[in-house]
Amino acid sequence: MKRCARLLSGVALVAVLSLSAAVPAGAAPLPGGPAADGKRGQELPTIPSALSGDACTPASGKRAEKEDWSRQRLDLEQLHRHSTGAGVTVALIGTGVDPEAAGLSGRVAVRGAASDDCVGHGTFLAGLIAGTGGGSPYLAGVAPHAKILALRGTDRRGTPAPGPVVEALHEATAAGAEVIAVTVALPRRDAELTRAIAEARRAGAVVVAAAAPDPPVARSGETPSRIYWPAGEPGVLSVAGMLPDGTRPDGSLPTTGIDLAAPGAGVVSGGPRGDGHYLGGGAPVAAAYAAGAAAAVRAARPGDSADAVARRLRATAYPADIPQLDPYAAVTTVLGASTAGDRRRAAGPVTVRETAAADRVVGRATVLVLAGSAAVAGFLWAAYAVPRARARRRLAAGTDDPGKPGGAMPRT
Repeated sequence: MKRCARLLSGVALVAVLSLSAAVPAGAAPLPGGPAADGKRGQELPTIPSALSGDACTPASGKRAEKEDWSRQRLDLEQLHRHSTGAGVTVALIGTGVDPEAAGLSGRVAVRGAASDDCVGHGTFLAGLIAGTGGGSPYLAGVAPHAKILALRGTDRRGTPAPGPVVEALHEATAAGAEVIAVTVALPRRDAELTRAIAEARRAGAVVVAAAAPDPPVARSGETPSRIYWPAGEPGVLSVAGMLPDGTRPDGSLPTTGIDLAAPGAGVVSGGPRGDGHYLGGGAPVAAAYAAGAAAAVRAARPGDSADAVARRLRATAYPADIPQLDPYAAVTTVLGASTAGDRRRAAGPVTVRETAAADRVVGRATVLVLAGSAAVAGFLWAAYAVPRARARRRLAAGTDDPGKPGGAMPRT
C-alpha cells in the first residue's frame, strides 16, 4: 500500500509538470493568436491613404472571412444593442466617399468632388464609422445607422492641404454635422484652420482628428516628436492608432497631446469599387472609429453638449499609457461627480491581453493531462491488482495439496 501511495503521488507530480509545460507563463506568443499587426491571418490588399501614380486603387477581389480583432475589441455587438448612431450626421473630411459603396448606399451625402474617391481611403473609413457591412454584417461600423457627409480635404491623389480642409470644415459646420472627423493631419498650424475649428465647435460639433499622418512609404532619418493639425487645436479629440496589445504600430510618426487610442492596424473595411475588402491602419483609421463612437453617444444622449460627449469618451476610455477607446462604456456608463477621472487614475498602465488562444491551449492541455492520468492510474491498478490475484490463486492451490508446505492436513 505504501508503494502504491508513492506511485500515485508520482502521477500527480507528472500531471502538474505536464500542465506547466503545456501552458507557458504568458511570455511567448501562442499559435493562432493575433499577429503583431493585428491581421489575424486575413490576406487582403492594403488600402492606401494616398496615391503615387495616376491609376486609382483597384477593386479588391478578396473578402474577409471573419470579424477582425478591432470590432471585437470595441465590443460593437454589445454597443449596437444600445445605440447605432441613428439620426446623427458625421462629416468625414478625407479623400471622398463613394455614395454607392457596399454597406453605405442611401446614407451618404457628398459635397463638390467628394463622390470621386479615387484613392478609396475615405470610403474605407466611412465603412468603419457608419457602414452596415453589406453582405458581411460582422464588419459593420461603430454607428451603422448614422449618416455620412463626405467632404474632400485632399486632392484627387490624397495629398492634403490647409485650404481644402478649411473649406470642408466650413461646409460641415453649415450643414449642422454633429460630429466632424478630420482624417488628415497637417504639419503646420494655419490661422484659417484654427478659426474654422473654433467655428465648428461653437456650432456644437464634436471634432475628432487623426493625431498624426500616415508615415510616408519611404523616409530617411528620425522624425522628431511634434504636434499635427488640426489634432493639436484646443477642444479637438486627438486619436492615435494602436495594436491589439495597446501599443502604437511600428513606424507611427511620433507626436504628443494624444487623447485616445483606437484600433489602428489590421482593420478590415470595404472600398469604393466592388464588394471586396481591404486592410487599413494608422491614426486616420483610429480617428474614424472614435468619430463613430461620438455618433453613438450623441444618438444615445441627444441632450449632451459636444464638450460633454468628448469628456465622456475620455472618461470611459480603458486606462493605459494612452487611454483606449471604449464605445460601449461611453454609451452605457453612468458618470458620477468623481467618475470622470476614476478610469484615468488606474495604478499604472494596463494592457489588455487576448486570451482566446491561451484558453484553447489550456483546454487541450487539461484533456491530455486527464487522459494521461487515467492511463497511468489504470497501469497502477493493474500493477497492484494482478499480483494480488496471482497470490490468491497460489494460496488457494496450496490449501488443496497436503503435500506442499502450508497445505491443509487431512482430517481424522
